[in-house]
Amino acid sequence: MGMTDWVNVKMFNMVHRNNLVYNTCWEDPRLDRVALELTPQDNVLVITSAGCNALDYALAGANHVYAVDMNPRQNALLELKKAGIQNLEFEDFFKMFGEGRLPNATKIYSDKLRSSLNGWTQEYWDRWIKFFDNVKRPFYFRGTSGAFARWINLYVDRVVKVRQYVNDILSADSVEDQRYIYDNHLRDRFWTRTVRFAMGRDTTLSMLGVPKAQRLQVERDYAGGIVQFVQDCVEAVFAKIPIIDNYFWRVYLTGKYTQECCPEYLKAENFQRLKDGEIERVTTHTNTVQGFLESGDEPISRFVLLDHMDWLSTKFFHLLESEWQAILDRAADNARFIWRSGGLRTDFVDRVNVNYNGQARLLGDLLGYNTVLADDLHQQDRVHTYGSFYISSVSA
Repeated sequence: MGMTDWVNVKMFNMVHRNNLVYNTCWEDPRLDRVALELTPQDNVLVITSAGCNALDYALAGANHVYAVDMNPRQNALLELKKAGIQNLEFEDFFKMFGEGRLPNATKIYSDKLRSSLNGWTQEYWDRWIKFFDNVKRPFYFRGTSGAFARWINLYVDRVVKVRQYVNDILSADSVEDQRYIYDNHLRDRFWTRTVRFAMGRDTTLSMLGVPKAQRLQVERDYAGGIVQFVQDCVEAVFAKIPIIDNYFWRVYLTGKYTQECCPEYLKAENFQRLKDGEIERVTTHTNTVQGFLESGDEPISRFVLLDHMDWLSTKFFHLLESEWQAILDRAADNARFIWRSGGLRTDFVDRVNVNYNGQARLLGDLLGYNTVLADDLHQQDRVHTYGSFYISSVSA
């Protein structure tokens, strides 16, 4: 490993092992619901991230959702959401996780939430519950991804001074109006040399949870590399697809959701469903995917692997093979797997070697892909920052 690679790995590990990285999920569960076709018999494994989508799968009718993450801070966030659902009324819950600010959060936490949390999670929120009680900096500008969002907002407000046009796009009635505002008022003013330089740095990308391996995936496949990819993604969100219900970008551009534009768990009727018992379907597990799968034997029928395989695709390929072995060993007969990638294709998955039914096999020979549905859903993705989307199952 060269010095540059060593520094990049150290930087990424420092960010991910010592910080809350994701304060909201950055994968569109509306796509996942179609791809997964969840039933009351399905047990789901999902990498926790911020826990929004784990709650969404419970609302979609899954039997049980196992939220697994190596970073205990991500699981602590989901546990805090669970405690809020169980112990708060909707108004306070929405202030906390919808608006990112709950006045008097420290006392409410001490009185109503703390006793529902385990030891490590208690210790974490004892220190950081203040994230939710700051007038100038709401929760969605916390964590490393939130810190980047805060920087972008400062840039929008104080440097290029285009807040009016960002707000106009967020309230636009049509894609045509979005396109007009973006082309005439935003594009040339926003994409300065400074922003383009920042978006090409591994340090910046680490804050957003993008490791060097994923950047290399994008740069291998995409003309113009990572910077042009990001610019094209932003243009698609602002000028090519409806933004009216795009809560992913709204929360990072404003620091909060609205009750009309928010994840499903933040809607009053769904909050009540979770409170009435559906929240019990979601459990958190601080472990690797492989470690979790090897620690139990109940079959899993749906696997939501996010984009983390990009992280393992180069220097940690042996871990990717071990993980897929554990996935197949635990998978139910009708199992379905979905994942995303920064690259336009993930050919490395097909090169994984596994043992299946006593025989050495290549994963590419075992999996069947629903490329038509995956490609159609990918075009509808409200996040729109991934290069590709995959739906697969064992076909051999």
